[in-house]
Amino acid sequence: YFGTTIPQLLNSTSNNLYLSFSSDISVSAAGFHLEYTGTIGLESCPEPQTPNYGIRLGDRFMVGDVVQFSCEQGYSLQGNAHITCMPGPVRRWNYPVPLCLAHCGGSMTDVSGVILSPGYPGNYPSGLDCSWTVNLPVGFGIHLQFLNFSTEAIHDYLEIRSGSLETGSVIDRFSGPIMPKPLFSTTHQTSFFFHSDYSQNKPGFHITYQAYQLQSCPDPRPFRNGNVIGTDFSVGMTVSFECQPGYSLIGETSLTCLHGISRNWNHPLPRCEALCGGNITSLNGTIYSPGHPEEYPNFQDCVWSVRVPPGHGIYINFTVLSTEPIYDYITVWDGPDQSSPQIGQFSGNTALESVYSTSNIILIKFHSDFSGFLKALHCRHYSFTPYLVVVSYCCSHSCPGVD
Repeated sequence: YFGTTIPQLLNSTSNNLYLSFSSDISVSAAGFHLEYTGTIGLESCPEPQTPNYGIRLGDRFMVGDVVQFSCEQGYSLQGNAHITCMPGPVRRWNYPVPLCLAHCGGSMTDVSGVILSPGYPGNYPSGLDCSWTVNLPVGFGIHLQFLNFSTEAIHDYLEIRSGSLETGSVIDRFSGPIMPKPLFSTTHQTSFFFHSDYSQNKPGFHITYQAYQLQSCPDPRPFRNGNVIGTDFSVGMTVSFECQPGYSLIGETSLTCLHGISRNWNHPLPRCEALCGGNITSLNGTIYSPGHPEEYPNFQDCVWSVRVPPGHGIYINFTVLSTEPIYDYITVWDGPDQSSPQIGQFSGNTALESVYSTSNIILIKFHSDFSGFLKALHCRHYSFTPYLVVVSYCCSHSCPGVD
């Protein structure tokens, strides 16, 4: 508006009005004087319909009001989730009301949900290959319940896999008019694959799922003569095992808790045993009689070769000795084989003084006969450098000096 003609009475069509005045650098005039009055009774936008299988939030439909839409589980929103009532002589929404449709495939992370065949509750289309994945935190599985199921027998089917679609194991494949029974998936990831050919179409399926926490694998502790590294025994977790000095690990060094209805480790639990003989190269260590701390068996001939770096000797300290006198004995050779000089032969339960080698290799042989007696043996070996006192690698026992 400009000039000297007074405009006619104006009515806005919204609850907001914006006026802008501009003047240039030439003629000035008296300007303007206007008055405004707020009125009620503006028409509202038509009430939007709630889409089938959808939810509408918002019950005000005046200019500037916003209405929000979402869908029930299993359905996806097609269109705009928010619509706004626009100003103007004719009240209208800025976007049409959206639709809620069951789509072909999807990815879900909620602890509960719904999986529907495309177009449900109408018939699914032909020529489909749809995949859905439920991804939950490790340690959870899902319980599946079928509320409806109807496909063309054989040709149209739903396959459910424990794990990913590419590498997961098949739980089951369903086809035809028979309603499947509830089932459990025992992994944190479950995949669904639906295929339809180009012939008959059926209503498809309506499946609900609910997450549940998988049990843990059995606690491997206490681990006799060894230690368990790791305290989480839930599905997918790995623990490892190590033996105390003098014991050897029999079995796998690490185990992983497997998925499945019954929790279990992927291998049998290992064990730590004192073996009959072996090759030892550590600077210090422990040698036990076979089966320690239990009594050693009869008819044993166990040979240990102890080798340390050249320039070192070996100091032997018997901390426990209890054998059948004379018949069960330990022989130590100062060298790699039984033709080497013999350091000594020990039997019974008499406390022994420490013995030393003159080379970096010794051979230890333990013999037990057919009879029984007190059967326990425990000795430690340590390395030393001739003519030096070495105490740093003697573990819990100090090494005596050597002249």
